[in-house]
Amino acid sequence: MKKFTFKGVLDGFRSSVQAAPRGTEQEIQETLRPDHFQIKKTFRHGFPFSPTALAWDPVQKLLAVGDKGGNLRLLGGPGVDAHVRHEAGEAVLHVKFLINEGALVTATADDQLHLWTFRQKIAQRVQSLKFQRERYYIKLSRQTKELKGITCLHLPLQSKWIHVGTERGNVHVVNIETFALSGYVINWNKAIEVTRPNHPGAVVDVSENPLDASKLVIAYESGLVVVWDLRARAAEWRGSLGTSGPGEAVRAAAWQHDAKLMTAHADGALATWSMRSPRPTSLSYPHAKANKDGKPEPCKPILRLEWKTSRTGESLVIFSGGLPTDKAGRTHSITVLNGKSTTVLEMEHSVVDFVTLCESPHAADYQEPYAIVVLLQNDLVVIDLLTPGYPCFENPYPMDIHESPVTCCCYFADCPSDLIPAFYSVGRQGNKKAAGFSEKLWPINGGEWAPASCSYSEIILTGHADGSVKFWDASAGTLQILYKLKCSKVFERRGGYEEESPLAVQQAALCAESRRLCVALPHGHVVLFKFRKAEVHAETHVVEVPVITDAVEEETSPEVESGRSTSLGRGAESVEGEGRRSGSWAGSALRVRGCAGTGGARRAPGFQAALVALQHGPPHPVTALTLNSSYGLMAWGGERGVVVLDVWRRCVVAALPAHALYLPHPEAPLARHERRSPELDQLEESPASPEPAEEALPDPKLDTRRKSTPWKNFNLKRQISKVDLKLKAAFGPQENEETIEKGNSQFYCETAATAEVAPESTTDSPEADDAGERRPDDDKSQLSSPLRVCSDVFERMHRELQEKRATDVYDRMHKELQERWQDKERGEITPDISPSRIGDDEKATRPDNLPLFDEDGKPLRPPRSKAKRKEDSTKDQRDQRLLSVPNIKYNKQESVKDLRKKQATQQSQSFAGNLMRRFSRVDKLDSSFSRSRSSSMSSLENISQEGIQCLAFADSYTKRSDPTTLLPTLWIGTTLGSVLTMMISLPEADLRHTQPVVISTSGGPIFRLKGSILAMSFLDCNGALIPYSYESWKDDSKDGRERRERTPTKQSSSGSSHMSPPPSGAEAAADRQFVVIASEKQARVVALPSQNCVYRQQIVDTDFVVKSEIVSLKDSVCLVNYLSTGHLAAYSLPSLRPLVHTDFLPLSELSFQTQSKQRGIVDPMLSIWGQQLIVNEDTDQIAKTFCFSNRGHGLYLASPTEIQKFTIDAEFCQQLNEMIGELFLPRDMPEPPKESFFRGLFGGGSRPLDREELFGESSGKPSRSVAKHIPGVEGAGQRVAAATSEVARAHQMVVERGDKLSQLEDRAERMHSQASEFSSSAHQLMLKYKDKKWYQL
Repeated sequence: MKKFTFKGVLDGFRSSVQAAPRGTEQEIQETLRPDHFQIKKTFRHGFPFSPTALAWDPVQKLLAVGDKGGNLRLLGGPGVDAHVRHEAGEAVLHVKFLINEGALVTATADDQLHLWTFRQKIAQRVQSLKFQRERYYIKLSRQTKELKGITCLHLPLQSKWIHVGTERGNVHVVNIETFALSGYVINWNKAIEVTRPNHPGAVVDVSENPLDASKLVIAYESGLVVVWDLRARAAEWRGSLGTSGPGEAVRAAAWQHDAKLMTAHADGALATWSMRSPRPTSLSYPHAKANKDGKPEPCKPILRLEWKTSRTGESLVIFSGGLPTDKAGRTHSITVLNGKSTTVLEMEHSVVDFVTLCESPHAADYQEPYAIVVLLQNDLVVIDLLTPGYPCFENPYPMDIHESPVTCCCYFADCPSDLIPAFYSVGRQGNKKAAGFSEKLWPINGGEWAPASCSYSEIILTGHADGSVKFWDASAGTLQILYKLKCSKVFERRGGYEEESPLAVQQAALCAESRRLCVALPHGHVVLFKFRKAEVHAETHVVEVPVITDAVEEETSPEVESGRSTSLGRGAESVEGEGRRSGSWAGSALRVRGCAGTGGARRAPGFQAALVALQHGPPHPVTALTLNSSYGLMAWGGERGVVVLDVWRRCVVAALPAHALYLPHPEAPLARHERRSPELDQLEESPASPEPAEEALPDPKLDTRRKSTPWKNFNLKRQISKVDLKLKAAFGPQENEETIEKGNSQFYCETAATAEVAPESTTDSPEADDAGERRPDDDKSQLSSPLRVCSDVFERMHRELQEKRATDVYDRMHKELQERWQDKERGEITPDISPSRIGDDEKATRPDNLPLFDEDGKPLRPPRSKAKRKEDSTKDQRDQRLLSVPNIKYNKQESVKDLRKKQATQQSQSFAGNLMRRFSRVDKLDSSFSRSRSSSMSSLENISQEGIQCLAFADSYTKRSDPTTLLPTLWIGTTLGSVLTMMISLPEADLRHTQPVVISTSGGPIFRLKGSILAMSFLDCNGALIPYSYESWKDDSKDGRERRERTPTKQSSSGSSHMSPPPSGAEAAADRQFVVIASEKQARVVALPSQNCVYRQQIVDTDFVVKSEIVSLKDSVCLVNYLSTGHLAAYSLPSLRPLVHTDFLPLSELSFQTQSKQRGIVDPMLSIWGQQLIVNEDTDQIAKTFCFSNRGHGLYLASPTEIQKFTIDAEFCQQLNEMIGELFLPRDMPEPPKESFFRGLFGGGSRPLDREELFGESSGKPSRSVAKHIPGVEGAGQRVAAATSEVARAHQMVVERGDKLSQLEDRAERMHSQASEFSSSAHQLMLKYKDKKWYQL
């Protein structure tokens, strides 16, 4: 008895609503409006890509990181992570905080200074200043090997004047408040000695004396160090190493708190200066050892230097670089000199910058350093200086997204709420806390963030090049790792990998409700994982997937018959059997761990490999992947075809090339696809009624040939368009008879193959019987063998194409075929070739050893008997020597609905017209309607190959002849815009594990659009999104039974649950579903089962759609597209009414994923079609990392290390401000150090400086040609925000004043009443003693 569940009742009610017919006159109410949409980037997660600058605010405890893309990240405590970007996108060279003021200054590679404020939650640029004459064009900078105008910045504490060092050697002063240039300039020619003959180079470092702010040290790149007196406007002291070599160059300078100066040099030396001598008081090489000559060995430059002290008297000198040049192993390091001890901290990546975290921000005080923040090229490391051994802090930020390169992303918004706790529990078990980390808390804890309550959960899946899949919790604007799955644990390595990344995750499909995950690998292997909470020890089932390929390619390959494991020859079966027993495919370096016969393997809690489908032969990259836990099926497709696998019975149900989907397949032969251990090519098809004698006595000569594919699957269009060596075996010069025999055999099909052309779908049309009776007369042109007319034309055309004689081959062939066919139609009558009318004893046998060429090397036409032709015309027999033209149907089919045009064109009934129409599509239709989806550079090879681009399982009304039956169906979208279906016949639930699944094709595309099919989804008759059927998850560790309790809508489709009661005539004709189809050019909404296109929309004309998805938003449905123009376009469903079309993200910003960017284009000729490379080659990879999800959320891979989230929901944009953390908090500035009595008495201690007097108006007017002020775009908004806050503050003060006045009024009332009481009492007392004498008192 079926278990009663409340969920089952709801699902049954849903199915009954979906099955209700809908009249065409009833209009669907759509609730989405354009004002519901607002596109906005929300949160960015990950590590900044190619970082270039680092800054620290010691009071606010915020960290700023700039990168080469112009991005700026502000990091604080948990949830405090802000991202802004410079408009020009230039690299950020320097960042300086205005300490405890909620602002910072950045310098970019285009010689601009920018002022940013982050007192509000979202940082905004206030104003900018562009320097115009500060580049030194004579030579390149020694330090960076590139030109850059601004080389260093120095901002004294609590000062509004910033010093800017330039490449020309000048030092300018800029007012922070007005961003105006001061008239005070330190020119390089004034700073150097009068006798110096050359330019000192760029300014490397500028900093002021901690004890005397009027003394400014300027370090030049050439090695000159100058102390400049700001008051005297002259150089007070100059110094240099005096070696006059390249090692003299200065790279950094640092002050100690007591005014001692240290410089770092290019030869790894540290020099200490006393300001009394032009030579350093001490010169040391921390990492250099003396060689045989007594000289220090050469070292690398020291690039960054800091000198800090603590109250205990410890002096820490921290620098990066300086290691010996011949040091083996890692050369990236941070060195800490603490007294006489030297500690070298090796880093995994190159050091970009570092900053020391100190308790005091004052340079003249003991700084008390407690940590070092090291910015590496691919990581952020914080070192604990207070713990012995200098351990690292454990990084709480999600900065390991790029631990292995991201290859694909999946985004699930509004997923089941129990997923995150489940993934976190298994992830915590597997991730034990690593030893060696500091026990102290993360020191970067600025800002404030209150977790916002989110009513739904969000999960992000990232697939990586090392085969790992990471699960992230993306709820409420955060990103935390939940669980990491490693596909490498599923396989064992055997020898060397043939591919560069053999386990890179190409596609991933997650059924969140059943907790099943499919992962596709580069070679075409697919792994199915099931989620379990407990550890188990079990075997991993292995299913071998045969090669999907065209017959001609298999026949013309010389080593096919003996070397390819999917050959039908007897010799290959033993190889396959051995490979199957070992759980590996022939020639692979991968072997499944724990496969059958090995005793199994231990599986950790979490996603455990349940099934591995190994792809035979050459790689078959997966471009589409889907699974349905209710059906127990998963399907994937690629350039060569589609594969359907039965998960429950662990067998391949179908493996068909794309062109085979156009042919109707009887159900009986399709059952033979279902094998637990497939030994034969899945493309083989047997006759509907095979002859027992033929099976018992096979032709011995046929055993030496390939018998994989019936020749009705021969794709001539594909072979002609390739024009490569694959047909040379057929038409080229042959060396021996054996080769001639192989080449000859490809033009003849087996006798059994001709019986497979009877389509099943002819019964769907009511005119099928009449068409069968009229076929000999009306459709004779479609039923004749093309070899009788055009075999020599094909041969001659192929030869001319190979020799490149002319360019009008297709046009001349078209004309000649038309002339020949017209002559043939006038001269003979074509017989009926229906397979049902072919007698058993009339079937011709397959000819052998037919020569292709005569003595002169010219091709010969196959011998034909004229008497045989006449006999065929009278006896209705079919010539078995038939070359099938692709997609030519021999029985009358339902007409293909070509949705590329508003009105379907009338197709000619002549064979020549149909044939040439297909040939013309090779270079006209396909090139305009579909882009190449392959990474190959050969456009001739890609232009006609039809691959699988989109797959979707659904219960749909596929047959027009039976509008009441809801059948499980696999909908297939191809790269040429065709939409095909495969009907699935599932056994009953209790027989599901024992009875096979039967799949039948519809025979030809149902619809056709321009461009590749990108998305398909289904709506019910009310316009609501039909959720995919699934099987609820149940922990197998608690219940060993694998059968799940199913709801009525999730039962097998072959049962009665999908059958509706017989409706009336009007209701039977009504549509019950809508299928939404989106391609690279168009979108269509088609009603089912009538298959009428009810709505259409041309999304783009000359461009294309990169990503398309049907998502739910505000209890409605819409189609969202990301276009190659960088726009986002949304359409309401089902009417396809435009809702929003706005600029979002240029496609060029995602070009880092393209192969042309990764490999680099060297050939200058490729620059002509460089944009075409992105268009035709790499948008598939971009689409893998660009995701749309429910509730209007989306994400994309903004850089190789960062993920950017965005939204199209206007309501969410309004709530976004509440989810963002506060960056700036009012905090008190630490007190400056107190000056001792004796220092003040004898002139020591820090001396104040009136910078306003030096750098203000009294300094003169600056030159207008030096810098140009640029007002901030965000300045107006910032001023409005400031004004608004002032108004709010004034309003608050008025309210407070009113409260105080009210209180004062109450007090006055009380005083008045008290005074009245006192007056009355005094009056009564006066009356009492008024008439009494003084002596009566």
